[in-house]
Amino acid sequence: MIELNARIPAGPLERKWDRHRFEMKLVNPANKRKYNIIVVGTGLGGGAAAATLGELGYNVQCFCFQDSPRRAHSIAAQGGINAAKNYQNDGDSVYRLFYDTIKGGDFRAREANVYRLAEISVNIIDQCVAQGVPFAREYGGLLANRSFGGAQVSRTFYARGQTGQQLLLGAYQALERQIAAGTVKMFPRTEMLDLVVVDGKARGIVVRDLVTGEVRSHVADAVVLGTGGYGNVFYLSTNAKGSNATAIWRAHKRGAAFANPCFTQIHPTCIPVSGEYQSKLTLMSESLRNDGRVWVPVAAGDKRAAGDIPENERDYFLERKYPSFGNLAPRDIASRGAKEVCDEGRGVGESGLGVYLDFADAIKRLGEQVIRERYGNLFEMYQRITDENPYDVPMRIYPAVHYTMGGLWVDYNLMSTIDGLHVIGEANFSDHGANRLGASALMQGLADGYFVLPNTIGDYLAANRPEKLDASHPAFRSAELNVSERTRRLLDTDGKRTVDSFHRELGRIMWDHCGMSRNEGGLRQALEMIPRLREEFWRDVNVPGSHEHLNQALEKAGRVADFMELAELMCVDALHRAESCGGHFREESQTSDGEALRDDERYTYVAAWEYQGDGAQPLLNREPLVFENVKLSQRSYK
Repeated sequence: MIELNARIPAGPLERKWDRHRFEMKLVNPANKRKYNIIVVGTGLGGGAAAATLGELGYNVQCFCFQDSPRRAHSIAAQGGINAAKNYQNDGDSVYRLFYDTIKGGDFRAREANVYRLAEISVNIIDQCVAQGVPFAREYGGLLANRSFGGAQVSRTFYARGQTGQQLLLGAYQALERQIAAGTVKMFPRTEMLDLVVVDGKARGIVVRDLVTGEVRSHVADAVVLGTGGYGNVFYLSTNAKGSNATAIWRAHKRGAAFANPCFTQIHPTCIPVSGEYQSKLTLMSESLRNDGRVWVPVAAGDKRAAGDIPENERDYFLERKYPSFGNLAPRDIASRGAKEVCDEGRGVGESGLGVYLDFADAIKRLGEQVIRERYGNLFEMYQRITDENPYDVPMRIYPAVHYTMGGLWVDYNLMSTIDGLHVIGEANFSDHGANRLGASALMQGLADGYFVLPNTIGDYLAANRPEKLDASHPAFRSAELNVSERTRRLLDTDGKRTVDSFHRELGRIMWDHCGMSRNEGGLRQALEMIPRLREEFWRDVNVPGSHEHLNQALEKAGRVADFMELAELMCVDALHRAESCGGHFREESQTSDGEALRDDERYTYVAAWEYQGDGAQPLLNREPLVFENVKLSQRSYK
């Protein structure tokens, strides 16, 4: 059994991080160049970490499977980034951001990690402004803010509807500066396929060059994974098609505990599914709910056009159910609200799986030009996809998979249960509990990459002083052989079904049985269906081409094979957690008015699953969650 030592510092909450930084061991500036660090992923977490570590003087090898670091999926984030600056003088503070995040996550996150995130948030904005990120500004030149779900203050900084893109460009420029300086060596079009562990410590990775097919090893003194989440296990999600779980899953199979895998986030404002041919879904930013009002017809089966339904026959159900937060209720609550009215037969659109997001009142109140300035690129994107003009008719939206709160377990230093393996951003589990508040993903990625990891990784290196190795070590040779054998097996199967057909079927199983709501019967059914599908995959998948050149079918096959295994663990975790909390909604555990009902006596812990071998049941390890500053209470946004 793995020992879960969270290494949370002693002392008052607001002093923990400062005290910890003082007590950590340091690496002398002149000695930093003696250490080699691998960073996998170039999104906001990985890109910021690689740039900062290079700036500090470490030798960094940075890997991404895209053709450029700036194509990381962080670029798709739209709405904004939270920070407790209190520029609006509306009562915000570091403690309020901390509390909102703990409450938003339904009391399933560590207090110490979340407070540190809130504390660092104010530094992130200063860092990004210094880099030239073009945040929106008010008339007088001050940085502007808007509101996001789960908060009653305006703390979200934004750059129209493309905040992730602008933040990533800032990190990318910092990264390119270090590449030019020689402290960072960049490896694009390169996919990590295994983690190499020597004497219990992460010492490198095995990768495949996606252009030439070459399999090779890279050695380091520490490894950092910033590879994002695993939402694409559902096939249809708002994630980029290339987003995958291979890096963290292969690390899990080498000994890294996987925490809370069933905690997945369904985003309430996405363009609805329009047909079986679709391969991904499109996000409409949560920021739209600042001015858009969500409604459906009062009567079931009402198929009139939106403009023909009078005001007294409309149900603004979020405003009705949650008057204190209205349309800015947290994502899990807003998503379940939309599902509930659609299940009642009141959904809109041809499929009946949609609700309206209506801007008519905001346009009447503020004028169309103001709405164009705030959301113009989002409205344009919606019109291009749907051929409907949201200035004239309401948007149609429906919940979709967007983010994963689960990930590899990490301690306060962001180190996994494998010494030397650090995990940052969405790839870890650490900050959001069972539900992430909007505009907090960018905050966590940049906090981890710019401010937390550069401090904590030095403590690991100074305390351990890893011995020198090279790629001729038997552990690297063995890992390379495993990767090559797995590749050969995929190519030699010579079945009749495409990789995408298997992925689509897996996604349907997961959405139906481990999606927006779960129940014991459905989860048990999924746990029978997934192993059968996985067995069929290895018997009947068809992967054309060769491993010796660019082969996207081979890339997808390896990723889907990992999703098949991860999906089973997600269902195991969802079945074991017989409570509802945040995005994990067990139908058997709800209040009389249909809200999530936690079971704090039995489940106030992090579920960290330990890999026990192919075909064996994973082992559950528990990290108790202790709340000393926040009182556990039934979450209410009414």
